[in-house]
Amino acid sequence: MSRMKGGEVIAEYLVEQKVPFVFGVCGHGNVGILDALHAVRDRVRLISPRHEQCAGHMADAYFRVKHSPVATLTSTGPGSANIVMPLVTALSDSSAFLAITANVPTSQANRGPFQELYAHNQADFAQVLRPVVKRSFQPSRVEMLPLALRQAFDTMVTGRPGPVNLDIPYNVFQEEAEVSTPAPSHRHGTHRPSANADDLAAAVALIAKAKRPVFFVGHGTTLSEAGPEITALQSRWGIPVITSPNGMGLVPADDPLTLGFIGRNGAYPANQAGRFADLVICIGTRFDDRSSSSWHPGYSWNFPATALLQVDIDPAELGRNYPPTLGIVADAKTFAGQLAEALSKRADVTAERFAEWRAEVAGWRAEWEAYIRPNFSAITTPIRPEWVVGVLQEVLPDDVILSLDSGVHHNWFMQFWKPKRAQSMLNSWGYSSMGFGVCGVLGAQLAAPNRPCVAVVGDGGFMMAPHVVATAVEYDLPCIWIVWNNFAWGAIRDLQYGLFEGREIGTAFYKGNQGPGGERYNPDFAAWARACGADGVTVTRSEDLAGAVEAALRNRRPCVIDLHVDADVRPPSTGTWSLPPIPFNEPTFGKPHRID
Repeated sequence: MSRMKGGEVIAEYLVEQKVPFVFGVCGHGNVGILDALHAVRDRVRLISPRHEQCAGHMADAYFRVKHSPVATLTSTGPGSANIVMPLVTALSDSSAFLAITANVPTSQANRGPFQELYAHNQADFAQVLRPVVKRSFQPSRVEMLPLALRQAFDTMVTGRPGPVNLDIPYNVFQEEAEVSTPAPSHRHGTHRPSANADDLAAAVALIAKAKRPVFFVGHGTTLSEAGPEITALQSRWGIPVITSPNGMGLVPADDPLTLGFIGRNGAYPANQAGRFADLVICIGTRFDDRSSSSWHPGYSWNFPATALLQVDIDPAELGRNYPPTLGIVADAKTFAGQLAEALSKRADVTAERFAEWRAEVAGWRAEWEAYIRPNFSAITTPIRPEWVVGVLQEVLPDDVILSLDSGVHHNWFMQFWKPKRAQSMLNSWGYSSMGFGVCGVLGAQLAAPNRPCVAVVGDGGFMMAPHVVATAVEYDLPCIWIVWNNFAWGAIRDLQYGLFEGREIGTAFYKGNQGPGGERYNPDFAAWARACGADGVTVTRSEDLAGAVEAALRNRRPCVIDLHVDADVRPPSTGTWSLPPIPFNEPTFGKPHRID
């Protein structure tokens, strides 16, 4: 034991835990720890973006790429309030980071000092964060820090990952006590519960009985790094795989049995496979409304007529929306390995058994390709969305990390993007937070400094955090932002056209607020980039996109490409989505098939 300030205990534990970065913004409430971070600056680097929300999204994206948590640091009051959005984003998608928030000194608690929340309880900010973190710790003495730090890291990465809050009164950063720095946590990747023998036998029996099985995998399989095991199951037994957006890249994208995403903006073969399957093997993903066509039978799934084998490390997810035929609490990688071993012992379960099923899937793929492919070569002004996806697929290297924001552009990438690696397509899926992709690309670049990191973001989302370009220049991060400029909150404008007969209000950007028919307006995003010291280019012609992206990749400098995309071309719906009580729309391609 040695006599240490609270800030020193935290800094030393971050060193012990091999946390390479703290993303944060200074304030009077956290200035007490900055000196301790200065002392370890050769081992823990403080990166200061221009907004706390950006710090949180950076930490979230870092974990999604690296599967190793970093920390954020925010000050008392507004600074920490700005971290709420990235915390709920991370919690919704099972991503982890340690959010260190500052609070008022304990000697001033409940006296209403500057930036204290005290209406219901003294120093009450931890209660603000309670719904958006796995756990909040509030050590009020230096002696409480070692236990809180160890428990915080264990909580973040054990089982289903999630963000954790450490809320620390200002005085604890500076007060001293005789303490020992706790040993680092090594739990991540080691806590892998398996299926018991009876459940495994029951799972194999379901597959042996099936004629049309399909896997549905998501972020749980990505977090478990179960790609090799799922790929082996797919290839050896010839079973199609549907992926959630956060599961994309887990299995080979060019495999004819990799069907992509399901739901309203999913791929047609995926929805067809979901509709006609007699067994769905769901591993590490949720049946949320967008991946289930708002749970309308026959549009994406047909439970309970279809048998459901659901595997998740979080027991709370089993049966949340569909009662499983068999529910198993297990780690995705462990279970997939167990399943492959058990199936290999069954002579009656072979790839030949599902040959007819694969032929049906191949027919749906051919129908879908014939429908969509012509638009990928259509040269237009403004540029068609399919052209954008197609060109980026050709130009961006296989190791690219794509950071996607919330918006209509995301629907196109969910439907058509084919990532070549796991952990390389970053999406705010559960909470769909605008700004995640804009800011997250910075964290991705720090997690993978030698890989190209490209953010495809909407014009609306980019305007929520345009300061990211300045941060990239300041820290020499060669991120590329491709701004999907359609002069609108495009996803919501599409809803107005689809559900409200085109009565457009508040969703498109017009100069002088003229409204429909007026001159559309946005800032010059390329000029903004150049003002920050980055590269900036505007692309309005289809023929110029590939060259602009290739130049940005070659230059290895922060770059913004202002890309003018046709706002009137909408993604083809192959499922549906509801905003009750408004009647939902039928698919534009394909039709529901209900099994009773």
